[in-house]
Amino acid sequence: MTVPYVSRAAVHTTSGLVCSTSPLAASAGIRVLAEGGNAFDAAIATAVAEAVTIPTMCGLGGEVFAIIYVAATKKVIGLTSTGPAPKAATPAFFRSKGFTHMPQEGPLSASPPGELHAYQYLLSNFCTMPLAKLLEPAIGYAEEGFPLSPRVGHYFHNMVDKLSRNPSSARVFLKANSQPYGPGDLFANKALARTLRRIAQEGPEDFYRGQIARDIASAFHEAGGILDEDALAAQEVETYDPIATTYRGYTIMENRPPSHGMILLEMLNIVEGFDMAGLGHLTPESIHVMIEAKKLAFADRNTYLGDPRRVSTPLDVLISKEHAARRRERIHMKRAAVTVSAEPLMPAGTDTSFFCVADKVGNALSFIHSLYASFGSGFVAGDTGVLFNNRQRGFRLEEGHPNTVAPGKRPMHTLNAYMMLKDGRPVLVSGTPGADFQVQGNTQIITHIVDYGLGPQEALDAPRWVSEPGSDPPTLANPQGVRLEPRMPEEIAKGLEKLGHTISWGQEGISHGIVQLIQFDHARGIKTGASDPRGDGHAAAV
Repeated sequence: MTVPYVSRAAVHTTSGLVCSTSPLAASAGIRVLAEGGNAFDAAIATAVAEAVTIPTMCGLGGEVFAIIYVAATKKVIGLTSTGPAPKAATPAFFRSKGFTHMPQEGPLSASPPGELHAYQYLLSNFCTMPLAKLLEPAIGYAEEGFPLSPRVGHYFHNMVDKLSRNPSSARVFLKANSQPYGPGDLFANKALARTLRRIAQEGPEDFYRGQIARDIASAFHEAGGILDEDALAAQEVETYDPIATTYRGYTIMENRPPSHGMILLEMLNIVEGFDMAGLGHLTPESIHVMIEAKKLAFADRNTYLGDPRRVSTPLDVLISKEHAARRRERIHMKRAAVTVSAEPLMPAGTDTSFFCVADKVGNALSFIHSLYASFGSGFVAGDTGVLFNNRQRGFRLEEGHPNTVAPGKRPMHTLNAYMMLKDGRPVLVSGTPGADFQVQGNTQIITHIVDYGLGPQEALDAPRWVSEPGSDPPTLANPQGVRLEPRMPEEIAKGLEKLGHTISWGQEGISHGIVQLIQFDHARGIKTGASDPRGDGHAAAV
């Protein structure tokens, strides 16, 4: 889909901000802030509204990664809510079904979802409003319907075959004549509205241990899936001190594995050793440095990372400055690397929606949630209206790898949320969907702002690149290449080709990210919100 590029103005306020790719979700969050709720209340209202209004990207059948700043305690908290694999999930089981890689869609591709448990954590620890109040806008959108935005309508049209393969999904996401909804069409999910009403009454735990859990497990069993009541009951939220590094005097905080967050930190550590300002903004040389840093960091990720609860993960080494210095030596400024391997370690001295929220007193959330692929697994569980993720695809089937599928193990994730701090306070809260693009796009945004002094909206408007392959197991043997947005100047493409990069051109959209961003000017007491013109949403303020 080609969408004409149109920039938009940044939004400034001394109070609260919500930046979302869904205008309706941004409005739901801002309504909560305007009625006296805090950033945590607004985050739930925004998240569940996104779950209804952009069902291609996220939903109750998905999972959450977040970085949370609590103003009262000046504490930063990482949150992960991805679920462990069901007890039947073994390499032998999937091979017996004829798979050479993990299934890409259908009930066998789903992980136990953690979206609602993430809400419950916020409710139990920080929220000031009851869940039923926060769910009201989303229930209204699901029950009464809402017009599909242009990009969401496009995904509905493209995914007809996938949605048709499961009758319960077709009933929800296709018209009565089996035709797709399109941009501007009124779409409702009354089954999801009923599920949300039950959650408002009984609480999120009903999804994991109550009647909703029993309905979900029954639907999976009937469809040949392995997600059962035990797998749902075993799902839990993990909170922790985020992993971190510094970049030119700023502290960057990220999610721990199984998130990809360490890749952003390793990339920044490598890039920090180059004079990026001297190399110039959007030049072949500066982009070359970031592409080569990406290749090195992804090689380390694909070799060493797995669920740290089940395998030993050398995280402290991988995000150390010493490791980055050794990796930096592998970068040739005149030649792109064709093959890249992981560094022998020495002791050290996947479609998604992202939004960000800040309130008047300084609480802030960097919040990413996902079904993984567009429409996730393509499987709606019975009459619940809940579409499930296909996160099991992130596992590998070969024995002995840190990321090999196993019961109770969590797959490695492209999802990551980050926050940049100075003197212990947030100065940038940002992130993007886009699978393996996420950490690459986050690196580009940080360098735009820190190295080149771009403003928030300027940073989001700048043309982008994505280096491939990334981490998707079936694609790892693909040749190295760089896909540029159409607005990237032709002379940059030619310069990258001279350095040995294989260039292709892609369309603007989720493959090159849909960034949301809040910047804090503490000296003036002003927050600035910016929303990516590649998406349908906006920055909303009170």
